[in-house]
Amino acid sequence: MGDFWVFGYGSLMWRPGFAHRETHRARLHGYRRALCVRSFVHRGTPARPGLVLGLDRGGSCIGMAFRVPDALRDEVIDYLRARELVTNVYLERRLPVRLEGGPVVEAVTYVVDRAHRQYAGRIDADEAARAVNGAVGQSGPNEEYVLNTVAHLEALGIRDHWLESVASKIR
Repeated sequence: MGDFWVFGYGSLMWRPGFAHRETHRARLHGYRRALCVRSFVHRGTPARPGLVLGLDRGGSCIGMAFRVPDALRDEVIDYLRARELVTNVYLERRLPVRLEGGPVVEAVTYVVDRAHRQYAGRIDADEAARAVNGAVGQSGPNEEYVLNTVAHLEALGIRDHWLESVASKIR
């Protein structure tokens, strides 16, 4: 079948957790990075849910694309499914992404399932900041998650104005 690509838009960008041959900045059209998933475990609780990232419909998203050797296909797909599909709030898709300065490739991508009970919908930066502030789960404070994400994006030279606006409201 040949090598395949994986698109990361959140922690997969700086902590992929799988072997790969190369990495490129890439843009996915038709989806945007958003705090649109209610977190009941890692960054919140059922009584006080936090918000974590998902790819939601609309706009575009700059992330990282990883080229994975075909010999590792089953191992990497199993790893990604164990990491991303714990509560099935994400749907595994193969979508076209444009590599920076290069071609369009098909990449394994995880987008939010809008029918899932954890889907928070499209919310503005003020509402997102209110949901994030004070939410704490097994992995720590939700504010830490958002600020860490923005810092990693900045280190990669990726601007996300909406997420930066949320971060400025929780600092």
